[in-house]
Amino acid sequence: MKQESYERKDLGAADEVRTFEKGRLELVNIGGGVVGRLVLEPGWRWSEHVKPLAGTEWCEAPHFQYHATGTMHVITSEGEEFDVGPGEITSLPSGHDAYVVGNEPVVVVDFFGASHYAQYTDH
Repeated sequence: MKQESYERKDLGAADEVRTFEKGRLELVNIGGGVVGRLVLEPGWRWSEHVKPLAGTEWCEAPHFQYHATGTMHVITSEGEEFDVGPGEITSLPSGHDAYVVGNEPVVVVDFFGASHYAQYTDH
């Protein structure tokens, strides 16, 4: 399918912003998809600050992310653990927890998985 014209958007002027304790998600709709920028403050942890919104044991959103700033520690439901830092790209399947390491905010640009992130679910 040929795209008819270019699209250009700014994450600073997001189509939607979702806030939650110690973080926010800025979403833009572009090219038939959704790109999100997550800004996570020191002390943020998915299982403490987003789990109540998601209503699931683990984060079930798969992610394909570019890590711009800060360090995030990821724990998978399979028991693997690792740190991710600036300049790295991660592809995370469903079933993980994560938290900010240190005193610097984490900023990630998510190219897949952000559209349903930090939304209330019926549970």
